[in-house]
Amino acid sequence: MVIATEEQQHSRRKKVKGAAEESSGLEQVVVAPPKLRRRPVLLAASVAAVCLGALLGMMAYSLASSAKEVIALRTTVHRGDVIQRNDLMTVRVSADRGVRPVSGSDMSQVVGKRAAYDMAAGGLLTSSAVTNALVPAAGQSVVGIGVAPGQLPGIALQAGDNIRVIATPGDQGGSVAATSSASTTATVVDVQAEGSNGQQVVDVAVPDSQAAELAAQASTGKVAIVLDSREH
Repeated sequence: MVIATEEQQHSRRKKVKGAAEESSGLEQVVVAPPKLRRRPVLLAASVAAVCLGALLGMMAYSLASSAKEVIALRTTVHRGDVIQRNDLMTVRVSADRGVRPVSGSDMSQVVGKRAAYDMAAGGLLTSSAVTNALVPAAGQSVVGIGVAPGQLPGIALQAGDNIRVIATPGDQGGSVAATSSASTTATVVDVQAEGSNGQQVVDVAVPDSQAAELAAQASTGKVAIVLDSREH
């Protein structure tokens, strides 16, 4: 049996104490948190994204608040057809000064009336597109007149316009006699473009008694259309 001397025991106690002090010192070391590096580019991008989101939100709110419920065509309706409820639908659109569609609240006032001209599905319904009258009305006929750009005004003709159809000189440049037959008063029913050369077909309503003569003049192509005042 080995008996440790007093010197050996003292040495062992010293080593244990030193190890304990070293361990205690390690536990007291405080690690400083890493310093965050600020990136100006990312900060600016974040601010810009927030501003953009706010701007888009304001725009969406503005559009939603200015949108109005109006009537649009669910199906294609041809001129003279009676407008049925299932031909129509309501949509919300932003106000546009250039277009004045019928309000959705006036649906009952539109149903049962006739279409003043052909209307394609998906288009907005305007007040000028509906009428109580059947075209042509009793005692009237519709005549189609094919004209080139130089034979009608630069102002676009519209249904309901009052016009005069003027007989123009023939191939030899002869003058047209100043008679009542040289000018025919008519009302525009519809205007349709024909081809890419600017040719148009203007449907006009005239009294039955003038329809045959006007049709004969129109077939020669020697006519011009004059737009009269739109004031009533």
